Amino acid sequence: MAAGPLAGLVVADLTAMVMGPYCTQIMADMGADVIKVEPPGGDITRFVAQGPVPTMNGVFVNINRGKRSIVLDLSTEQDKEALRRLVARADVFIHTMRASAIARLGFSYAEVSAINPSIIYSNCYGYGRGGPDRDRPAYDDTIQAECGLPAVQEMLTGEANFVGTIMADKVTGLTALYAIMMALYHRERTGEGQEVEVAMFETMASFMLVEHANGAIFDPPVGPANYHRAVAPNRRPYQTRDGHISALVYNDKHWALFMDAVQPPWASEEFATVEQRALQINRVYGLLGETFLQRTTGEWLELLHKLGIPAAPLNTPEQLLENPHLKAAGFFETVETGQGPVRFPGVPTLFSNTPGKVHGAAPELGAHTQEILAELGLPALNETSQQ
Repeated sequence: MAAGPLAGLVVADLTAMVMGPYCTQIMADMGADVIKVEPPGGDITRFVAQGPVPTMNGVFVNINRGKRSIVLDLSTEQDKEALRRLVARADVFIHTMRASAIARLGFSYAEVSAINPSIIYSNCYGYGRGGPDRDRPAYDDTIQAECGLPAVQEMLTGEANFVGTIMADKVTGLTALYAIMMALYHRERTGEGQEVEVAMFETMASFMLVEHANGAIFDPPVGPANYHRAVAPNRRPYQTRDGHISALVYNDKHWALFMDAVQPPWASEEFATVEQRALQINRVYGLLGETFLQRTTGEWLELLHKLGIPAAPLNTPEQLLENPHLKAAGFFETVETGQGPVRFPGVPTLFSNTPGKVHGAAPELGAHTQEILAELGLPALNETSQQ
């Protein structure tokens, strides 16, 4: 039996790529029975990287762990009926198709809620239906561009670049998760199901404008639409005598401790308060950069940790896999799979009474089709219908 705060929840998961599967991966970790509905060709993420066997690469295996896979060809009435049966017993229906595409298949919110009025129906797509771009396709790169990430990277580094992670997909997946959880909470109190819409562009616009709307939100504006500290060109990891370090000498207490311990030649009362420093933050970052060149990374880490000033080494993803803190905290979970043991990044949240965990391997394509059909009271499909 699955354990966790979502134990007993049934999720009909019609998502692909990363955004939706990341959302439902967390649900599976928290105990939900996530039934991954795949087309005969499978989720495209099965094919984006190499793994020990075809269709089971590290990206797919990580974000689809603990789920069950059923292959349904929704161009056929037989398989549509199977999905309707699943809808009837599901708590959550989530998809990542454009609104027009899911409607053509016969699984719009109106049609799904007619089968199960208490269901939480989540649309996850590129652009909200209220705007003219509602039918445009979207991927992480295009949404990063449109929400302003390369623009602020250019302010920071002098070159327009994407960030080195699929941020739009993952932030939107997390947003979909909290939206679904809120809808489930509402249903718990009222019994009422509802439709939820989570659009990548709107989500990332909200995410970016948390700080970058800044003075432009006022009427009239009192400043540009950017947070100057975040895009200051000198805001970067500091170079040391033998490498780099990340350090934030930010609040007045930490600033005074740093000045007293290091006594740089440029120390001055004009930098004494956070308000004074904020007015000339790029200059402050530059002066700190000159100072950090004078000692090794190890020497700086020892001093800054002693002073209680936030500081960290620059890790690579490979180093995270061997990080002593993560290991000691029990962050990684090793699960035996058909491809051998897999060491998963584990659940980052702790629950005192209903902890989540990695509930098993990612499924081979269609591995649970017959099992799920039997649960739905339907006859087994023949082998050719699953290919």
